[in-house]
Amino acid sequence: MSNPNDPCLFCSPRGVTRRNALAYCARDTYPVSRGHSLIMPFRHCANFFDLTTEEVAACMELLVQERTAIDSEYNPDGYNIGVNIDKAGGQSIFHVHIHLIPRYAGDSPEPRGGVRQVLREKADYPRHES
Repeated sequence: MSNPNDPCLFCSPRGVTRRNALAYCARDTYPVSRGHSLIMPFRHCANFFDLTTEEVAACMELLVQERTAIDSEYNPDGYNIGVNIDKAGGQSIFHVHIHLIPRYAGDSPEPRGGVRQVLREKADYPRHES
């Protein structure tokens, strides 16, 4: 069976907004919000946990820089940061990529739970009366 990611979309950087020696950043081709960006290592690696310490640091450096740029360009009200790992974790392109998703007041009727929304039935926290 052929690999749906061969050739790998992220091994040939395009639409790069910023880069460093080990990683690059680009806006998502199918954004879920204005400014949705991806941070990827140059080295082809499928699993985030297999990145080197240096690659993780390089990705985090770009994540912070891109957030500053998005703040300036779009002025979002919050952010989600996420990494999908393996098929069960929702990964569809098997080259590590970190989603930086700007959030805007009113973009979801109930944003409480944030990234927990991937399992919607478990997203809500118990409400405690004070």
